[in-house]
Amino acid sequence: MKKLVIIILFALVIWGIFWSSNKWLETTEYTVVSEELPEAFDGAKIVQISDLHNATFGKNQSSLIKKIQSAKPDAVFLTGDFIDSNRYDLSASLVLIDEIVKMSKVYFVTGNHEIASNQVEEITAALQERGVIVLANDSVEWEKGNDTIQIAGIDDPLSEPARHGDEVTHDYLESARLTDDFTLLLVHRPEYLSTYAEAEVDIVFAGHAHGGQVRLPGIGGLYAPGQGWFPKVTEGIFDKGQSQMVVSRGLGNSNFPLRIFNRPEIVVVTLKRE
Repeated sequence: MKKLVIIILFALVIWGIFWSSNKWLETTEYTVVSEELPEAFDGAKIVQISDLHNATFGKNQSSLIKKIQSAKPDAVFLTGDFIDSNRYDLSASLVLIDEIVKMSKVYFVTGNHEIASNQVEEITAALQERGVIVLANDSVEWEKGNDTIQIAGIDDPLSEPARHGDEVTHDYLESARLTDDFTLLLVHRPEYLSTYAEAEVDIVFAGHAHGGQVRLPGIGGLYAPGQGWFPKVTEGIFDKGQSQMVVSRGLGNSNFPLRIFNRPEIVVVTLKRE
């Protein structure tokens, strides 16, 4: 009997770890400081949503929607893999979009799963119908008060699989025709930070690494696509030249079905003028 109780307790602990690592939403808050930030944007809040992969959080995404709403965002950035190419269900993912477009302007760039699904036109058309600003190697202005900053976004380099991703990223950044204005750049892949820094963008928002999928206490992520085993760029803020990059652990899973010691997160970035 004692052994049975121990087995049951052990099973409950394991279940609790798996549940919390995959369904217990976390809000991670960062303050990104730059002396170049125009004054009107001092204190502006951006919510970053990345790598949803068709995951659900509450009925009709109610838990996720409440988390986003409580942050009171001035803008929402979707940094790719909003859907999952292995279990494509666009209508289920659009439930979230229908709510967040009521809160603020929403900006989107493709991830590798949008490209792999071969449904990019359907996805982007559905998003645009709902008022989402789709950035495909281009940029738009964000006006606040008397100031303007630039929001740019590039497609995932899987769009051109025959070429090296770094080269494709470089060309896509050139196509975006970036100006000298303070620039927020939406991308999917964090491993090309050097290329983003060469373009002299100010703040980059990326995902893709899934936090390393399995996070080992005291060590960090175990594996990330594009970085391999024990990746260094899985969450947090990274600096290169004048550029700062915010990397989200994301929300869902893809080929490997579980996150372990790696709670799904939304990222809230507050812009601060130094």
